Amino acid sequence: MPSTRPVIRIQVLDPEQNGSFVDHYLDVPFDLSKVLFVCTANDLDTISKPLLDRMETLTVSGYVLNEKLEIAKQYLMPRALKESGLDETQVEISDSALVKLIRSYCREAGVRNLQKQIEKIHRKISLKVVRDRMDQVVVSEENLHDFVGKEIFTSDRLYDETPPGVVMGLAYTQMGGATLYIETIGDTDEEHKRGSGALKTTGRMGEVMKESSQIAHTYARTFLKETEKQNGFLDTAQLHMHIPEGATPVSYTHLTLPTKRIV
Repeated sequence: MPSTRPVIRIQVLDPEQNGSFVDHYLDVPFDLSKVLFVCTANDLDTISKPLLDRMETLTVSGYVLNEKLEIAKQYLMPRALKESGLDETQVEISDSALVKLIRSYCREAGVRNLQKQIEKIHRKISLKVVRDRMDQVVVSEENLHDFVGKEIFTSDRLYDETPPGVVMGLAYTQMGGATLYIETIGDTDEEHKRGSGALKTTGRMGEVMKESSQIAHTYARTFLKETEKQNGFLDTAQLHMHIPEGATPVSYTHLTLPTKRIV
């Protein structure tokens, strides 16, 4: 069962227990005390705490854009050419297309996904060469989406000047850093009773951010009472805060909750 897997991993990795590890499927004991286990992960938050306590963590920085670009040109593309049965004269992928591929599709620390996307491009080029009898296929920044689909990560600026109720958030994820808009709208019906103000949150938010937004709302109500006692906006307003950025699963974020009257 899935719930027993962390226990089994602990029995295997813990030097105090793995000297007499028994495989219950084979019913054969194994001495794993002399075995060195090397595990890799992109995100430590998904590893159970008891298991993480028995491991020594070494943090290795990921590749930056220029490093990924050179790895793609010197290693990944020649391998994909060979596996797809193409030669260099039949394929031309511009540097700008590779940069867009890295920025908009492959933001992870390693190059595994970048390799998959490059192989996908070459397979589609092979199909075009065979089916359409094309001598050469050029992949540019403009037609990249024809080979790998719609962009996964976008950085479009939605607002030239953010209106009331919208702030910019900074998120830390396993993909690195990301900026995202946090939008808030409120129902300011005067019929709402004083003290009925509340905050509803939606979007891909982790538990930490949900709790932080509630704390920020409570602090804003207290601060407004102390500074402007006649202003009862937060005491009655029903606020709805949403994170529209769908590609950024947020667990830890620096958040600013707008306290101005929302238009």
